[in-house]
Amino acid sequence: MIKRAHVRQFLAVVDAGSFTQAAARIRVTQPALSSGIAELEKLVGALLFIRNRRQIRLTEAGGRFLPIARDLERGFRAADDFGRDNDRRATELKLGVIRSAPGELLQAIVAALRPSFAIEIIENSESELRAMLGSGRINMALVPLRSGEHGAHVMPLYEEPLVMFVAMDHPLAARIAVGPEELAAETMIARRSCEFLDATSRFFTRHGVRPRFALRSESDERCLRMVAAGIGITTAPLSLAIDGIMPLKVMGYDFRRELGLITDPAWRVLPDVAPQLAHALQMITAIAVEWRETKVDGAA
Repeated sequence: MIKRAHVRQFLAVVDAGSFTQAAARIRVTQPALSSGIAELEKLVGALLFIRNRRQIRLTEAGGRFLPIARDLERGFRAADDFGRDNDRRATELKLGVIRSAPGELLQAIVAALRPSFAIEIIENSESELRAMLGSGRINMALVPLRSGEHGAHVMPLYEEPLVMFVAMDHPLAARIAVGPEELAAETMIARRSCEFLDATSRFFTRHGVRPRFALRSESDERCLRMVAAGIGITTAPLSLAIDGIMPLKVMGYDFRRELGLITDPAWRVLPDVAPQLAHALQMITAIAVEWRETKVDGAA
């Protein structure tokens, strides 16, 4: 008989992409996890994962079992909540947020949701948040949307370019655009929360730019304030601009992101959720329009 532990272990490996990380996530030993997956594969009569040193990926059978496992986990969660206060449960909203989401925008979104929902915010990477959304561990995620991503559960908010920010008194502040080679002698600041961090590193390396770094930080605010202080320059989405810094286009550096809200399709249609959510999303639509006009179009 398939047990909940089997389902949790299977989903943990899918979401983490490795047995080691999955074991840490659900707090079991790796041998116990491997044993549990082996038991599950015996129960379903098929191998679920292709295992090698570099990666773990689903077999064809594993891909077919995945939506079943997601549904089973949602069912287990519903059973856990059965008999509890329905009004309290229906108003809970677990909101996943990428670390590079603008704080001011997040404040406005949460203010629109707060009258109808008891909100818990979870910060994580885009990939982790998408995994959590797929397994029902969060109800909504504020993340960069992927090309062509659409549907009733997807709400695009705004699109913006990534630019180079320099201090107001920096020699390049009067320029509109520069070639990447002109930045070879600059000291830089690394935003560790940047979704394009690896791609940005490859871009500058390709152009012979191997800078000294004055700061590496997960905090966007700290990075941008240190740009304003004049100790380095950094790339960031245009809407993250603060007083004391200027945006600068780097030729060929054409990365863009589109932020949006993705909602768990099963959660959003619950009778006690749907009407409140629809009203809140109307407010968020207006917030997104104003944000785009003032923080993106107005700053370009």
